[in-house]
Amino acid sequence: MDHFSDQLKETEYLRGIMTENRKKIEPLVKYLPWLKEATERSSVTTYTSDGLGETSVPFPVYDPTLMGFIRAAQGSGLMDRNYPYVYTRKGLRTHDDERKLIENADWRSWGDVMGILSKYVLGGQTRSTLWTEGVSEQIFYLTVQKLKDIIDYWTLGINT
Repeated sequence: MDHFSDQLKETEYLRGIMTENRKKIEPLVKYLPWLKEATERSSVTTYTSDGLGETSVPFPVYDPTLMGFIRAAQGSGLMDRNYPYVYTRKGLRTHDDERKLIENADWRSWGDVMGILSKYVLGGQTRSTLWTEGVSEQIFYLTVQKLKDIIDYWTLGINT
């Protein structure tokens, strides 16, 4: 086989993978407009019981749209429980590190972007401040938008 034939097969293979991934992220893409405009203040409020004073414990109450996004992400089949390895391997320590990786991502770094999204979705189940950070730092928006852009590139034939 020649180089052109191999390259064509690889392109078709990638298109197939991205077509499958499109089905998985479609439920997340519908939240992009909300995620773009959402702020920490609009996505979570703190509930404290009236009359209990200093003995009551405040707890967060999340916007139903945010919770819908979290449920959609959890059910997408894209979450990676090994996301800490992405952070170790890539040396990610700050939100700026995460944003830089997301911005420069392509199909080869799909798993890295999914690792970042997974940290905020899955990690938020035990440390709920991660959901708030995912909104306020625009991590949810940036990851889903980048995944959509990668899929659009491969499935809409832009690369041909």
